[in-house]
Amino acid sequence: MPTIELAAAPKGNGYQAVVTFPNGVSMSSAETYPTIAEAMAAAARKVLEMPERLEALDRSNTPPKP
Repeated sequence: MPTIELAAAPKGNGYQAVVTFPNGVSMSSAETYPTIAEAMAAAARKVLEMPERLEALDRSNTPPKP
């Protein structure tokens, strides 16, 4: 099963959201957030705003039909 990692990394005076997809592609937000919770929520929203990436995960995880 593919795993999407949501993380928060310290940056400046707050935290930056980071999304990492199974193929190793990572995306960081340009914004920083005052708390880890806000950064994680921002990362989750970013994933939900990219349905094409989620659909690609479904396609790559579906076994071929015999």
